[in-house]
Amino acid sequence: MPIGFKIHPRLRTVAPATVEKFKSIAVANISDSMNRMSHGGPRLRPLHAGGVLCGVALTVRTRPGDNLMVHAALNRAKPGDVLVIDAGGDLTNAIIGELMLSQAQHVGVAGVIVNGAVRDCGWIRSGSFPVFAAGVTHRGPYKHGPGEMNATIAIDGMVIEPGDLIVGDDDGFVCVPFDHTEEVFAAADKKQQGEAKTMAAIRAGTVDRSWVERALAEAGCEGI
Repeated sequence: MPIGFKIHPRLRTVAPATVEKFKSIAVANISDSMNRMSHGGPRLRPLHAGGVLCGVALTVRTRPGDNLMVHAALNRAKPGDVLVIDAGGDLTNAIIGELMLSQAQHVGVAGVIVNGAVRDCGWIRSGSFPVFAAGVTHRGPYKHGPGEMNATIAIDGMVIEPGDLIVGDDDGFVCVPFDHTEEVFAAADKKQQGEAKTMAAIRAGTVDRSWVERALAEAGCEGI
């Protein structure tokens, strides 16, 4: 078997109940609750009309410009999977477009992330099926391989293991490692509830901004 050309088994996945409860949590709050140390890269933007992406990572590493292993993943994807494709960030060839995305929808995939380019942007933009990508090009892909499915990948330093939790919204996407979903959810939910209280205070005109002055004084700012 050539190195870098293999379909690995996915040994574990986050539970459906975990996926469901994360759907109400903003990506920014998840990111903050992970000490702002994990992100999916500012280049990868949501291209769809809007809506939350939340599901289980089905990872693909492919040679730039080639989507044979992406087709293999589509044949094996399960409902609720998020197809996370590392195509090296190359924008020369589109890795996926309307036909493959329609197939992904048909089999119940929760969304698609491509560290690379897509095409049929008008179709993507007009719908709510979550698609994140680094760019758009009309030039199509090759289908020769190599590539790997259910291998560990990294996008802009964020490591993604098969079976991890993927959450995305208008701010981008984030991976929550399998072993840390419960603690991250508890912290992110607490932060989100705190922000809701702050927003209510802002609207009521009762928000306490005194912490700013304390911070300035403690930092030694002159003229306050």
